[in-house]
Amino acid sequence: MRIEDAMPATKTVRRTRTGVPGKRAINLSLSSDVLDAAKQLDINISQICDNYLREVVRREQERKWREDHADFIAAYNATIEAEGLPLDEWRSF
Repeated sequence: MRIEDAMPATKTVRRTRTGVPGKRAINLSLSSDVLDAAKQLDINISQICDNYLREVVRREQERKWREDHADFIAAYNATIEAEGLPLDEWRSF
C-alpha cells in the first residue's frame, strides 16, 4: 500500500462562542460586470466566494503537506517496492 494519497484530514475553522463556524466581513474587489451579472442571477456571492476559497485552501494545504513529507513518502514507497508490504505473507485477500 503506497501512501501517496494519505494525508491527515485537518480543518482549521474559526468558531464563535457557540461552537458554530463564524463569519467576518471583509472588503473584496470584484469585476463590476461579473458582479452585476451575479446579482441579476440571484447568486449568493458570499457563499460562492467562501466555498471556492475553502476549496483553494484545502488544495494548498494538501500540496504543502505532500511537499513537507515528500522525503518520507519516497523512502516508504522505496521500502515497500524493495521489501513488499509488512505481514504480506499472512494476508488472506
